[in-house]
Amino acid sequence: MKRILTNTIYRDPPISSPTRPAVQFDDDRRATGRDWPTVAHTMVGRARLDNVQDCVSTVILDDVPGDLVETGVWRGGTSIFMRAILRAYGVTDRVVWAADSFEGMPVSGPESHPSDQQTPLYRYNQVLAVSLDTVRANFDVYGLLDDQVRFLPGWFRDTLPGAPIERIAVLRLDGDLYESTTDALTSLYPKVSPGGYVIIDDYMIAACREAVHDFRSAHGITAPLVAIDQDAVFWRLAGTP
Repeated sequence: MKRILTNTIYRDPPISSPTRPAVQFDDDRRATGRDWPTVAHTMVGRARLDNVQDCVSTVILDDVPGDLVETGVWRGGTSIFMRAILRAYGVTDRVVWAADSFEGMPVSGPESHPSDQQTPLYRYNQVLAVSLDTVRANFDVYGLLDDQVRFLPGWFRDTLPGAPIERIAVLRLDGDLYESTTDALTSLYPKVSPGGYVIIDDYMIAACREAVHDFRSAHGITAPLVAIDQDAVFWRLAGTP
């Protein structure tokens, strides 16, 4: 699954991104999520998929209650991988929630957080915007589109506060921006079970990193941030299920 989700099998070339000029396919860049693939269903790279596998497997084996949530899914690859892990373990009582605008990044206007105004990722929505129909189709080609997959389409500030998610075992944030990260943490972090995990995909982006630090400081979160690769971090909540 990891090899096909990152498409290291057919080695599709990358697309130019704001900080990652297009080059020919490079194994190391793809493995560490440092390119925007033309075809692959995820851009997070092998190291971050390894982390997802470790976190999801651990909460299953430790019986940490709750669903698996990703906020910001792009083509759906990492959420698809979460569903595949549940299938591999024969887990039928957990749901994968895929939350996304399915319209790309929000416009960072004058009323946006100052850090987001300096991170105009919406300019790349021709690559970053992937429709809900496309993501559903991507789940389907793996045979993983079923009632254990739920979609939350819309901006996080609108969809997450009232999302019908009771408990979370793994919360993976991939919203890039200060406001998107804060919206997700504010609405969903209180639902993460003791022993559960929070994964921050875009920690290397200043706006996201600032949001994480502000939230952790405001809520007295002291669990150490553990590096996954050059971009992403995660932490595990204290306590037992």
